[in-house]
Amino acid sequence: MKLLLFRILRITGWSVLSIFISLITIGIMFTNLSPQFGKDPSPEKKNHYEKSPNFKEGKFQNLIPTSMDMDFWKAVKMLPKFFAGTPNSRPDFELPVVKVDSLDLVNSPSPTQLIWFGHSAFLLQLDGKNILLDPMFGEVPAPHPLLGRSRYSKELPIEVEKLPEIDMILFSHDHYDHLDYGSIQKLKSKTKMFLVPLGVGSHLEHWGVEPSKIKELDWWQEISHEELFFAFTPSRHFSGRGLGNRFSTLWGSWVIKGQVDNIYFSGDGGYGPHFTEIGEKYGPFDFAMMECGQYNENWKEIHMMPEETAQAGIDIRAKTIMPIHWGAFTLAMHSWTDPVERVLEKSKELNLPVVIPKIGQFIEFKENNLPQETWWINP
Repeated sequence: MKLLLFRILRITGWSVLSIFISLITIGIMFTNLSPQFGKDPSPEKKNHYEKSPNFKEGKFQNLIPTSMDMDFWKAVKMLPKFFAGTPNSRPDFELPVVKVDSLDLVNSPSPTQLIWFGHSAFLLQLDGKNILLDPMFGEVPAPHPLLGRSRYSKELPIEVEKLPEIDMILFSHDHYDHLDYGSIQKLKSKTKMFLVPLGVGSHLEHWGVEPSKIKELDWWQEISHEELFFAFTPSRHFSGRGLGNRFSTLWGSWVIKGQVDNIYFSGDGGYGPHFTEIGEKYGPFDFAMMECGQYNENWKEIHMMPEETAQAGIDIRAKTIMPIHWGAFTLAMHSWTDPVERVLEKSKELNLPVVIPKIGQFIEFKENNLPQETWWINP
């Protein structure tokens, strides 16, 4: 009897071990062979990054100490809420999406206009140029559809294939909800130029983008292109697409200046003194797209709370702000409308104008012509 029990335990043990090894093997193969993970910068490029004051000990750094750790017991306490789910974490109605005709993009009467695709993705038309900001047009912000939850809206305002020729694409960092492999495959042949943080060019080259189209920038670097001005400015965040490449590429925000309008795009990040510095150096801004979503008190150093979003708008000297990083995906344990409700309340206290357009709705930079509907309230 004891011998039989030993044999059963031994067989069971080997079976569990075999399954465990198989899962690890599949995971390693998926990580190494799937193009969605991109490619880390080469040793030659890393040697070049050593010249950057923001690259130390083989990785990029934030300007001020920023904790990425969460206490073990805090994580344990969060588990019940995580598995139970958050009330109102997704819309319980079909979001209103304004459909965009490709002809409207070609025949735009306004020198500056924006179209929001949800989350942090935009088409900016500025002085006759078409500029995409963090164009994540995919269904799921993850390396595989089974590893994430789908987009709220069933369709985009316009199909990627129907977008006009793109003069340039700007990326804030390489996380999946901002830099999407599938979107790049659809956009690379119709895009003239990519402006990206240091290191992100390695992903794009791996995905077939011509190196001559890619320009990598460090914080505070500036570039003028066809009468437009761009500056890559700091944010308080992190990067990485794989299991072991956190901080391998830089992250940040963008200043975009046309002949008339001055625009700020925050990317992702926690609150910090960099906002004041950016405002003093490049402000005031006519319009600022400010991160406001996917936050939690346990990781507030890398994602702003809504009240901080409003204050950051004041710090950068913005005339009007728009909360972004919400309205498309659930990536944190707050209700999907919590970002706009809280940022509106704080902005009212600070006397800061806020714009919250429908997905696909044109935003024209004219006084008294900015969207004001409370479309996120279930009709």
